Amino acid sequence: MNITVIGTGYVGLVTGTCFAEMGHSVACVDVDSRKVENLKKGILPIYEPGLDAMVGRNVSEGRLAFTTSLPEAMQTSDIFFIAVGTPPGEDGSADLQYVLAVAREIGAHMNRYAVVIDKSTVPVGTADKVRAAIDEELQRRGRTIEFDVVSNPEFLKEGAAIQDFMKPDRIVVGAEGERAIELMRELYADFTRSHDRLLVMGIRDAEMTKYVANAMLATKISFMNEVANLCDRLGVDVENVRTGIGSDTRIGYSFIYPGCGYGGSCFPKDVKALIRMAAAQDFHPRVLEAVEARNDEQKGYLFSKIVAHYGPRLEGRVFGLWGLAFKPGTDDMREAPSKVLLRQLIDAGARVRAYDPVAMDVAREELPPEWFSDGQLTLVDQQYGALEDADALALVTEWRPFRHPDFDAMRRLMRPDPAIFDGRNQYQPENMEADGFVYYGVGR
Repeated sequence: MNITVIGTGYVGLVTGTCFAEMGHSVACVDVDSRKVENLKKGILPIYEPGLDAMVGRNVSEGRLAFTTSLPEAMQTSDIFFIAVGTPPGEDGSADLQYVLAVAREIGAHMNRYAVVIDKSTVPVGTADKVRAAIDEELQRRGRTIEFDVVSNPEFLKEGAAIQDFMKPDRIVVGAEGERAIELMRELYADFTRSHDRLLVMGIRDAEMTKYVANAMLATKISFMNEVANLCDRLGVDVENVRTGIGSDTRIGYSFIYPGCGYGGSCFPKDVKALIRMAAAQDFHPRVLEAVEARNDEQKGYLFSKIVAHYGPRLEGRVFGLWGLAFKPGTDDMREAPSKVLLRQLIDAGARVRAYDPVAMDVAREELPPEWFSDGQLTLVDQQYGALEDADALALVTEWRPFRHPDFDAMRRLMRPDPAIFDGRNQYQPENMEADGFVYYGVGR
């Protein structure tokens, strides 16, 4: 099939590349000419394990192309995935201006039957707005052309997106017409050969499914963080509690690891958008509001432990920080807990030496330049370089190299009586005591 994917961000680039990997001819469209030129050269705008090699292979073999011209791509394609951003507005609702702009451009150039697929995470009712925008352009042109709008939300985890796309646990398709449904079945046939994972439902049902999935996972995280904080006060080891409840198959082990709070491009934005959708229906989403409030508070939990140990004034203190990305396997720092902790430490007068395996370039772009120029923040290129002359280490992101560190080297590099503030429960407190560290973990 000939497929057009509009948007070369995280969702669009993974979607287009994985379809090309299965033998389809894919054109990825983006208005950012610099990004398109870089993609043609194999320079990706995101970090995702294995994606750069897959992009390069499919470009060289002629199945994947990049362009700034949607009309050009439309000449050979009848399948259009809209995968542009839906950033949160000031009130927390999803901003659909980019989705609808793409819909209008499709309507302005459509000449034959097409299926327009919402891949972006969009509020309930967006497909109706996309249809109306296309219809408006067709009417302006005096044309009557049949088309279908489909909701096909993505369920990709950053750091495991290729695996999630190539071997999905479910493919949600919201569609009304049989023609569109059959086309979607054909499109995803190679991904469902072992057993049928394609779930067909109403369009509005599919739109809602994406938000509820992310909100449910965010709820598990916030719930477990709240339990961990209570364990901390009661002298309970939350790791034992996690193991005890995770063995219940109704609960499971996924998303019940306590930490510094969730971040990234999906959970914070989607929980806010779902709260906004509820408010628009005069419905009070008490659980979702609690999830968001707990997460906002959790991002400051490590700093509260630091203040309890050192006091509120941190002038002259040096903190090493391991982990800047919101989770391992990505360079994404959107809504990352590390950004909250950095601001709190620097505002309190501390200096920070930070390291992340892949997010260093993103950190240089996203963090305030005055932090660097004033010497409050130093980014180091090696894990143990963050610990030189440091009073304490704050562990924020559970990258694998952080799991079994060289404690002898840490003790030599750090100042006397070093402390570890562990938001990810990577280390057992008995080990810390044996190595002369003061250990502060979530729920310890």
